[in-house]
This record gives sequence, C-alpha cells and structure tokens, in this order.
Amino acid sequence: MPSPATTTAVASETKLSIGFINWAHALDHYVMLIFPTVVIGLEIVYGLSYAELIALGTPAFIAFGVFSLPAGWLGDRWSRRNMIALTALGLFAAIYHPVGTAMLIQHATLRGRSLAFNGVCGNLGAALAAGMTAALLAGLGWRAAFLVPGVICVASAVVYLRLVPDEKRKAASRGMVADVPLGAALAATIFGLFVVIALCAGLVFNIVSVALPKIVDERLGSNVPLVLVGGLATAVFMCGAIAQIAVGRLVEKFPPHILFAVIASLQFLGVLWAAQASGKMLIVALAVTMAAIYAQVTVNDLVIARYTADAWRGRVYAVRYFLTFLAAGAAVTAIAFLYGRGGFDLVLGTTATIALGFVVATAVIAVLVNGVEKQRSRVVAPAE
Repeated sequence: MPSPATTTAVASETKLSIGFINWAHALDHYVMLIFPTVVIGLEIVYGLSYAELIALGTPAFIAFGVFSLPAGWLGDRWSRRNMIALTALGLFAAIYHPVGTAMLIQHATLRGRSLAFNGVCGNLGAALAAGMTAALLAGLGWRAAFLVPGVICVASAVVYLRLVPDEKRKAASRGMVADVPLGAALAATIFGLFVVIALCAGLVFNIVSVALPKIVDERLGSNVPLVLVGGLATAVFMCGAIAQIAVGRLVEKFPPHILFAVIASLQFLGVLWAAQASGKMLIVALAVTMAAIYAQVTVNDLVIARYTADAWRGRVYAVRYFLTFLAAGAAVTAIAFLYGRGGFDLVLGTTATIALGFVVATAVIAVLVNGVEKQRSRVVAPAE
C-alpha cells in the first residue's frame, strides 16, 4: 500500500498533468482558428475574395486530421506525455485530440466534469482566437497574429517537459476491457455509426466555427468594425463554454447515450434557426448553435470512452478525429464553394441538413445500447 506522501505526490502530478492537457487544448483550438479571422483583413491586403482566401486553409485542416492517426498510435504505444509536449511545441497540432483526450480519460476521476472543463478550455482557445487575432491584426499586423501565439506554444512546451515527469504507465499495463463491454456485432455497428457522427460533427463544427466571424460581419445588419466582429464571435464561442460546464454535470444525472441524442437535436435546431435569422436574433441563434456544438463534443468523447478499453482509446480517438478533421478540410472547401454560389443562406442550409444526419445516427446509437446499459444497471445495482 503506498504511503500518504506517495499518494499525495501522485495526486499532485496528476493535477499538474491535467492542467497542462487543458492548456494544450486551448492552444490547439486557438492556433487552428487564427486564419479564419485573419482572412477578413487579407481581403484588402491581397485584393482577393473571401471565398478564394478561405479555401487556402484547406490543406492545414486536412493535415490536422490525417496526422491524428499516427499520433493516436504513438500515444498508445510510446508516451502520451511526450506526444502532448510536441503538441504544445507547435510541431503537430494534430497530436492533441487523440492523445490528450485518451490521457485525460486515463487520469480523470470524474470523467464528465473533467471532459467538460477540458472542453471549456478548448472552447476558450477558440473564443479568444477571434477576438485576440482581430486585436493583433489591427494593432501589429497580420503576421503578428501568427507569431505571438507561436512564441507562447514554444514556451509552454519547455515548461511542460520540465515540470511533468514521463508517464510510468506503459502500453502493456493499459486496461483491455471497456467500462461497458459490447458484443462484436453491436460494437461494429456502433463503430460504423460513429464514423457517420464523426464526419457530420466535423462538417457542422468546422463550417460554423470557421465561418462564424464572416457570418457576423455580413449578416448583423450594419457595417461592423473588425474588432467588434471578433468580440461578438468570442461571445458566441463563450456560450459553448457555458454549455460544456452544464453538460459535465448533466452526464452524472442522465444516461450519456440519451443525452447525446438530445444535444444532437438541439444542434440541428440551432443551425436551422441561424440559417433563417439576421440582426440581433442571429447572435442568439448562433449562441444556441455553438452551445449545442460544444456540448455534443463532451458527450461524444464520454460515450466513446464508455465503450472502449484504455489500451485502444488513443487509436479509437485517432480515427474519430481523423474523420472529424478530415471533414474540417472539406468544410473549408464547402464554405468557399457554397458561399460563392448562394451566400450564407446556402452554407447554413446545407449545414442544417448535415446536422440532421448527426441526429439520426445518435438516435440509432441510443436505441442500440439502451438494452446493454439497462442490463449493466441490473447487474451493478445489487453489488452497490
């Protein structure tokens, strides 16, 4: 039995590690959303249209998805801690999600709350990206909007490696049984549905996130300064942070698979409303949409963790984020294509259709796993 001093030291290391995981999540989302705000200012600099410029971000988003596959494998087989250091260093932004999420699940005691707060950190990174990028662009020029965060990433990596020891739990000691085991046929079906969810989630999340500054700029109803556009976009993203805090508590009271389907429905309704709204009501509609988008991310990760063994989580999350961020590359191209042909009416209308596919997939999962969850509850209840 470990001594109290050893237990305290391990708990302290765990808290420090989780703190850096949350910080890395914020940096990851911040960095990926610099360009969508900078591009508004570059329209004047280069004399190109928004559709032409935003399409230039496609390779970055594709790489973000493609490189999550080897990142997840290396995290499971090598060291999740060292992989996170590479993320903070800014070398491979694709590393964070498959590795950081698996690492957080491994360390967390209250998974719902830990995932929710981690999601809030990522949301804050995304939220601050719009406002701070606009401020840096206005004050120091568009190059500073990239250079300043780059310096912060490098400094974070150095501090992380100095303060957080390498993980002692290697691949061989990771659990091989999921919290809620599924039969082979059911597991394969659920996996297939999660492929659909990952693709739909990637498209909805990234179309709305990437297009948000321009939607606000164009549809608010007046000539709005870029700094105010960034500020309003930040406020909308903050609604996602609030929703994640709430959902972190809700998963302790309601079955995650049911909550997942409910939030997916709210996401669809929010996008549909945003497609019809303008002026001040547009901000409200976007706030509802963003709240649902970020809430589903938290529940999505929790549901995957519930049905996946620790030894495989990095690779399963890698596939999920590979598909999600590969869809992100398609999202940027879709924005450019749809916007050039029908403006944001067409962009948001198409996004609502994709969100409906998300609803169907989550509803089918809820129905399929409900029997397994009820059976598990009957087995666990007498033991408690």
